[in-house]
Amino acid sequence: MGQVVRSGERLRAAEEVVARLKGGLDVVSVTLPSLRVDVVSLASDAPYPLIELGRCNLDTALRLACVLKGLEK
Repeated sequence: MGQVVRSGERLRAAEEVVARLKGGLDVVSVTLPSLRVDVVSLASDAPYPLIELGRCNLDTALRLACVLKGLEK
């Protein structure tokens, strides 16, 4: 059976990922205002919580799409 990950550890891991995402998006001048840990998912038996990417306006979505398009090979 797999190792049980405690909710505090899961939350810290998720918060680290959110911080890394925010930092990476800042580099390309994209802000997702609702980017955060989905705290409801911490209560589940899944090994890790979900990251809420949330809603953004059309301009932000377009900038994100352009950045991602530049990463395609």
